[in-house]
Amino acid sequence: MNAAAPPATPPTAPPTASPSVVTVRNPIGAHVPVAARGLAGTGLAYARRVGAESVQVFVANPRGWATPPGNPAQDEEFRTACAEQGIPAYVHAPYLINFGSDSTATREHSVASLRHSLLRGHAIGALGVVVHTGSAVGSAPGGGSRRAEAMAQVRTDVRPLLEELDALGESAPWLLLEPTAGQGSSLCSRMEDLAGYVDALDGHPRVGVCLDTCHAFAAGHDLAAPGGVREALDALVAAAGPGRLRLIHANDSEDVVGARKDRHANIGAGRIGAEPFRELFEHPETAGVPLIVETPDRKHGGDGAGHALDIALLKELRERAAVLA
Repeated sequence: MNAAAPPATPPTAPPTASPSVVTVRNPIGAHVPVAARGLAGTGLAYARRVGAESVQVFVANPRGWATPPGNPAQDEEFRTACAEQGIPAYVHAPYLINFGSDSTATREHSVASLRHSLLRGHAIGALGVVVHTGSAVGSAPGGGSRRAEAMAQVRTDVRPLLEELDALGESAPWLLLEPTAGQGSSLCSRMEDLAGYVDALDGHPRVGVCLDTCHAFAAGHDLAAPGGVREALDALVAAAGPGRLRLIHANDSEDVVGARKDRHANIGAGRIGAEPFRELFEHPETAGVPLIVETPDRKHGGDGAGHALDIALLKELRERAAVLA
């Protein structure tokens, strides 16, 4: 896959200020379930059980187009509890969203779905909404890649949503672009691909990046190699601009580097290994950036046991990190 050409000038750096809920250098948490008793009753109870300092939630079926209304009482309870306990919260948008699709219906559903996640994120006090960067589905007339057309669609469809974020004011969540593992005709998987994506959105000051370590490894960034984490983070900053890394999905990989397969492993149990996660804490760009684990839990019996082990290990690695005060 050919990387998008970088913009002629570096992307405008976003504002560095963010809501002051971060109480440790890198709050470590998990994607938490919210079924049964809702965001606070289920989600925050799970967070306490696994030792999470940050949380990520779905506010809709991740594999569907439904846009369910929230429960104002639960939203308030969740928002207040997160603020009082200093827990940064994030929303993950549904997986079906793809602004690079050649289907008009898919694009229309994608706009409605992402708008829903952004508004629900704002309602529950989320700092950011994570969305996968999508792929150029279909072929151009006469054959060939639809990449250029797909990136134009990203601008057409997403730019108006960013204007809606502007209308929400300083409490609006960030839109966090999550590069994929490189499957198919991915629009953004390598760090350098972020340059064209951010440029397509005019370097909007609330466009950020969610780095998934498994995705980056699968896309060919060898995080397990000496200096590999530093190189990948340096490439991210060079492409997206400083201050745009706002969240890290901390996942090990079942597969080898460059496999283009999105198969998460528990921290230290995959091909990346544990030590590269320590190096994440040592890079200046990760200061204040929360980590969320999306690792297998059922292998450890479920009910949060696997997540608790991964969070505990990441906290240990955070303590061992050589970070200048």
